[in-house]
Formats: sequence, structure tokens, C-alpha cells
Amino acid sequence: MRALVLHPDIQAGSSRRDAQFALEEAVALAAAMPGLDIAGADVVRLPRARPGVFLGPGKIVELADLIKAEKIGLVLVDGPVTPVQQRNLEREWGCKLLDRTGLILEIFAERARTREGRLQVDLAALSYQRTRLVRAWSHLERQRGGLGFVGGPGETQIEADRRAIDEAMTRIRRQLARVVKTRDLHRRARRKVPYPVVALVGYTNAGKSTLFNRLTGAGVMAKDMVFASLDPTMRAVTLPGGARVILSDTVGFISDLPAQLVAAFRATLEDVLDADLILHIRDIAHPETQAQARDVLTILDDMGIAEDAAILEVWNKADQMVAENRTERAAIAARRDGVNLISALTGQGVEILLTDIAAILSPPRHRNTLELQYTEGRKRAWLYDQGVVEREAQDDGATRVTVYWTKCQEQAFHRLCVQRPV
Repeated sequence: MRALVLHPDIQAGSSRRDAQFALEEAVALAAAMPGLDIAGADVVRLPRARPGVFLGPGKIVELADLIKAEKIGLVLVDGPVTPVQQRNLEREWGCKLLDRTGLILEIFAERARTREGRLQVDLAALSYQRTRLVRAWSHLERQRGGLGFVGGPGETQIEADRRAIDEAMTRIRRQLARVVKTRDLHRRARRKVPYPVVALVGYTNAGKSTLFNRLTGAGVMAKDMVFASLDPTMRAVTLPGGARVILSDTVGFISDLPAQLVAAFRATLEDVLDADLILHIRDIAHPETQAQARDVLTILDDMGIAEDAAILEVWNKADQMVAENRTERAAIAARRDGVNLISALTGQGVEILLTDIAAILSPPRHRNTLELQYTEGRKRAWLYDQGVVEREAQDDGATRVTVYWTKCQEQAFHRLCVQRPV
């Protein structure tokens, strides 16, 4: 289907972004939808949005001629469009219209793979559809209660549709509660293993999944495309020195994320709330990298991430910068604590990043000497698997093992190996 992308640059807006960069992001969103042929893209400058038709009459006629000439079947408006505005514009142009929220929902529905992801998308889509019912179609008040005009309208079609949507949302919330409960059980099980959790967060298309794949060898979808990965993925990673962590890849953030999507995907991002360390991946080569970083930090703040949370900034895509800028960014990163300049694609700076992660996550350690019987081979194997054994010696039918470990590992040893025979 041929599509036209429009970014409305409303001059009365309180927080205006650079119109050209916003249009490029909107085109990237449209390109993430399979089956769409982007026939054109344009910035529409408006003093304000008109209540009934969004655009001025002259612009509507101009675009109607373009839509007819180019055989456009879908217009994507990079902003919020009310149901009435959508209905009127579709009538004027004779084609389908989607606003920014509708487009993001379509992409999420296409990309979500896990059961939780699909349920979250369905819930957000129903919430969005519910707002689209208000006075959008003329056939929705055909039923009438009472006699003549005295009784007033009975249950309208709009009320029946709203009730059906509410019932469907209730069913999905029940299913989602069960899925979230299962995820919570898995999370509790992971807490029993003394591995810290490192969560990757960042603006969409910042390179999170590319870095995730480089560090873990996982086959997570990683393309130069917004929302390439939506479902949370977790893998174990061994850091320099032998310590192991659980790395979590998350959905990418985006500016003006629809409110219903922030709420719907909160459970998907719960691993960030429990993370011992957050890696904020930034596309440092992007012209709006500062604005993107602010959007990410705003969402983290809305989720309840404390200001003193351990966050390491990772400036990615160094390979896409010209040599001058790369040298300048490298000098800035070297002077600032908690910043790493890398290229997830080429591997530049990744080893230093891993070393810094290990340093941040290394808690105080202490030595103990354990006496293990020859029959307690599994306990010995567990200690070696943790990489905490410094030396061992045989003595009178037992093995004396000197370990250098954290308090967390000591507690885990007693919990896993002493309280429960292994």
C-alpha cells in the first residue's frame, strides 16, 4: 500500500521538536511497517490544529489532489488526531488515516512475539479503540428507548461497543495478571542465583540489540529500524575476571510515546526496576542525541527509577561519526565518569565497557576456608563454577578450600548447598 507521511509542525505547541528530524523519525516508523511503500513525506506547518478537520481548507484540497495523483491508500499523521478529525479527513481524501499512536500500535502488533507482549499490545489497542468510539460515526445512535421522543435514546451502538471493549479488556487483564505472576516467579528464582542483572535501555534504534547480540551471541533481531525488538530477552554474560551477570534487552523508548503504551508495557520493563545496573545506550552519532537522552530519562523517572540508581551511559555508533567528532567525543567520554564510547557493530570499546561493568558490580569480598568431605563433590563444583576458589588442599580425608567471595555468594552457598543437600 502506498503511504504519505505528514508531520504537523504546530507553532502553538509548548514543546516543539526540530520538524525535519521529527519527520525523519516518522518516516522510519512508517518504514518499520511491512507492506508499506512510502510515496512521500512532508512537514505541514500550522499555527494551530483546527478542531474539526485538523488542517486548513487550502491544505486539505492540496493534499487531496496529491493523494489522488499518487494513488495514496494511507496517510500517516505524526501526531494525535481526534476521531472526528480522522473521520472528516478520511471523507475528504478518500483513504485511510492513522495517527502516531495508531501507527505505533500497528508496529507493536507486528513485532510482539511472546505471549505477554501480544497481550500488552491487545490491551493497548483496545484502550486506543475505546477512545475512537466517541461520536465518530453517524449510525451509532439508532436505538431508542421509551415511546416517541419522551423516553430519550436507549442503549446506543456506541455504548454496546464500549461495553464489549471493556469486557475484552477485563479478560486480557486477567490473562496478563497470570503471565506477570509467572514472570514474577521466574524473577524470584533468578534472585536466588547470585548473578546481578544488567538492563539495556535507550531510544529506539540506538543499537541495544546489536550490543546485546555482540555480548551474548544471541540471535535477537537487530536492524536499522525502529522497534526492531519488542519482547524482553535475557542471557548470561561472563565479565572479565570470571564474574557472571544476566543481561536484559528491553523495548526501545521513543518521544511522545502514547500514554496507553507506557502503562501497557510497564510489566515488560519491570526488569529495569529490579536491575543492579542500567546501561543507557545512546546513538551518539544522531543529531538529536541529547533530546533522545532526555526522553529516555524522563520515562525512567516516570517508572520510578531513583535518581541514585546505578546508570552507565554508553555512547554507541562511534563508527558512524566522522574522525573529528569521534576524537572529540572520545576525549569527553574519557573525562567523564560513567561514560563509555563504543561501537556495538565493530566491537570498538566493548572490552573496556565490560571491564567497567565488572568494576561497578564488584561488591566487597572476603576470604573463608571451607572443609568439604570427598562425598561433597557438587558443593566443590558449585564453588568453582562461581570462580571464587583461591586454593585447596587435601587433609585427613577432607578437602580444605579457601574461597574469596562476596557476602551474596556466601549466603547463596549456604542456601543452595547447606540448607538443601546437593
